[in-house]
Amino acid sequence: MKKSFSFFLTAAITISLLSCGGGNTPKSETENAAAPSTEAPASMIEDAQAYDPKRGEGKFTAENVSIGAQLDAKMAVSGEAISGTKCTSCHKLSDEKLVGPGWKGVTSRKAPEWIMNFITNPDPMIDKDPALQASLELCLVRMPNQSLTDDDARHILEFMRKNDGIK
Repeated sequence: MKKSFSFFLTAAITISLLSCGGGNTPKSETENAAAPSTEAPASMIEDAQAYDPKRGEGKFTAENVSIGAQLDAKMAVSGEAISGTKCTSCHKLSDEKLVGPGWKGVTSRKAPEWIMNFITNPDPMIDKDPALQASLELCLVRMPNQSLTDDDARHILEFMRKNDGIK
């Protein structure tokens, strides 16, 4: 009994270390990983008081995010595939919390530009948005930057609209 417990414990620890990278990253890669990414958008608003909680922070505005009254089904299918890879391990499509909050009703609570800014630029928004900070206290995990493209974010938004019953 003790031998099988020791075996399973050793196996679990080994799997955990391997799935987390095990600390075997060469020094040059570690140094590169620690350097700030030039692709990730930097905070555009230095003063948190200037933050607009209806728009969020990023390049998307009501003027440059065009949402039709009807769902773009092709875009929604693409968004569903992207979210299956990048989002659904932490978010449920219902209003139930998994790691992060559920997606049900998000398109009626948040403006499209806010959603797209958060998808593509989560860190500065979490640092400044009081609602996101309150959500972080409940979820205890910051949303990671998934390095999604603008098109990916738009497709995910359309899938969220589909999830909320837009036809």
